[in-house]
Amino acid sequence: MTFPRLLLFLTLPLYVLDQATKFWTISAFPPPWLKPGANIAVIEDVFHLVRVHNQGVAFGFGNGTAWAPVVFLFVPLLALTLIRVFWKKGVFNHPLSMIAVALLLCGILGNLTDRLAQGFLLDDFKDGSFWERLSEGYVVDFIAVKLPLYDKIVPSSGGWWPSFNVADSCICIAAVLLFIGGLREEAAGRKPQAKC
Repeated sequence: MTFPRLLLFLTLPLYVLDQATKFWTISAFPPPWLKPGANIAVIEDVFHLVRVHNQGVAFGFGNGTAWAPVVFLFVPLLALTLIRVFWKKGVFNHPLSMIAVALLLCGILGNLTDRLAQGFLLDDFKDGSFWERLSEGYVVDFIAVKLPLYDKIVPSSGGWWPSFNVADSCICIAAVLLFIGGLREEAAGRKPQAKC
């Protein structure tokens, strides 16, 4: 499959799914500060739907800090630039790598859209300046999963993995595919060449 087809049939549908589920979450749940802990139990004590505002990155790093919204607004832009540079250098020529890049683009664009838009949708900041509203941007996380034994690793978690969304899932799957693709290319490079 060509890369434009991957963008059309993989990146675009997943991006739409990511944004649709986030906007559903915003409409279904009150802001977290109004009703902390609100959730819908899909499978009791295993899989819940929640509404979390994440201004940081993975696992909430930087969440609630003044610098996170600005820094993590520019990180996705840097990532998009690096993907373009590596693409032009031919780094992503393996089929797994192409799928991984298509998933990465979905994840980066999905969360970047949140950071650019969500602060402007908060009623509490509707009279704020452009920069104030932009700095209130956040990523909507809504999937909460309880993992066996995770509470042994992180006791304060109660066993609940940090909440995430479709875009985050795409980024994680892309990372695994890039890793597998790299291992395959390395293994192929080690194969002895047949002598003529």
